[in-house]
Amino acid sequence: MFGLGGGELMLIFLAILLLFGAQKLPELAKGMGKGIKEFKKAQQEIDEEFNKVGDETPKKEKSSSSNKG
Repeated sequence: MFGLGGGELMLIFLAILLLFGAQKLPELAKGMGKGIKEFKKAQQEIDEEFNKVGDETPKKEKSSSSNKG
């Protein structure tokens, strides 16, 4: 995981625990979870928009090219 071993991850976790305290960790995790959920939702909406635009573009090109010939 990102080139970090178990010892490094444990040290990072302990530093976070000391900085924020044990009572704040669940709140931080909950906030991070909500943030990740919102990010994934926005990413999915953007992908759907691109797919809609991509599906509509060839139809217009085909109809205009058939009128030329």
